[in-house]
Amino acid sequence: MLLGGQTSIVRANLDHADWHDAGPVTSWVVGTLVVAATVGALGFLAAQRALAQAPAQAPPQDGPALDLPAGQRVVWLAHTSNPWLQAISAVTGLLAIAVVVGALAGLTDPPVALAATPFALACVLVLGCSSVQARVTERGLDVTFGPLRWPGRHWALEDIESARTENLTAAQVGGWGYRLSGLGTTVMLRGGECLVIRTAKGKDFAVSVDDAEHAAALLNSLSAQHTR
Repeated sequence: MLLGGQTSIVRANLDHADWHDAGPVTSWVVGTLVVAATVGALGFLAAQRALAQAPAQAPPQDGPALDLPAGQRVVWLAHTSNPWLQAISAVTGLLAIAVVVGALAGLTDPPVALAATPFALACVLVLGCSSVQARVTERGLDVTFGPLRWPGRHWALEDIESARTENLTAAQVGGWGYRLSGLGTTVMLRGGECLVIRTAKGKDFAVSVDDAEHAAALLNSLSAQHTR
């Protein structure tokens, strides 16, 4: 949709010395929306079909656990980033800056600077989904996003039924970044080992981080201590 919108704007301004003489973009915008909606619907149907064909696997009732020394505080930390998403964010950010600078320098008319808006929005959204930080303490699980570690999500120990690890791929969860499905939420930045928690609401939350097995074991042990 972003590419189609930008193409429509450029096509409407081709061979015109003044932006007031630009041609109409209505038909191109409508066509772009139709194509984007169709592709999105096909992707959604393909993901639902893949989930329906996947064998149902009941999560283990007892996940890994650790023997925690009495009276000691423990913490587990992990960070994961996706260089491809970071590169996409950088490119869209540079395009937004280039459009604004061109408008300020008089190379283009000021209304053309509005074209920087979708690039800037894409830059911020992709950057926020390009890295993730996870922390396990006696307070529960904290997951934050992006270089500013904001926004974030928190689960207290009493909100976590169990924790485990799974090997997941982007194809299994519907793509890269922050993914939502009927089974729960997945933060997919790289394929492989993921920390998965089953919440008290019966939904799963998965995040792709290294050393997920120790995180799951620590969460299960802390939850067992909390319920005693």
